[in-house]
Amino acid sequence: MSIDLTTLTNRVNEYHEILGKTKSFRQDWKESLKPMIMETLDYVVKETKLSADIVVKDQVENLEAIVLDLGRTHSGMQEKVEDTNIKKTIIKTQGAVVYQQLFNGKVMVMFVYPYIDGYGEPRPPKNLEILRPHELKKEYIIRHIEEFIKEVTQWEDYDDDVPEKSSIGFNKPIGFQQDILEE
Repeated sequence: MSIDLTTLTNRVNEYHEILGKTKSFRQDWKESLKPMIMETLDYVVKETKLSADIVVKDQVENLEAIVLDLGRTHSGMQEKVEDTNIKKTIIKTQGAVVYQQLFNGKVMVMFVYPYIDGYGEPRPPKNLEILRPHELKKEYIIRHIEEFIKEVTQWEDYDDDVPEKSSIGFNKPIGFQQDILEE
């Protein structure tokens, strides 16, 4: 039987190449990328006096995340409980920058926006970009944090008179990404 398998052979070779890259990307994450991200975030927090925690989500090997988490705080608002003098504190989640390792070893960078519990629906996370490990540099991390701080500052300074400022959002949350900040 003589069938031309050139195209199929090329596709199989490409498939094997991609599988090899996934292994390589995962190794890069472990050996250099994860420590570099954590070191850079730690440096930024210390140098700028940003009130944030660096949280590593490593429950699933090769699907880890490093989160620059601005934390949760009292929103300054309290809800009165019916027919009582009791007031329920309303919590504000202040947002986060997430470096999520994907199944193929690439890294997705996303922002989790601030939201106030019970005040509308949280905005879905913003997927900023997906990078191969060798493409993510310290300078990019600094740029990501600058952009994130700009966006959360606009969120905090919400004003419907100014069209270029983003709204606080009333969209439905996206499951996994929203759960990244919850333990």
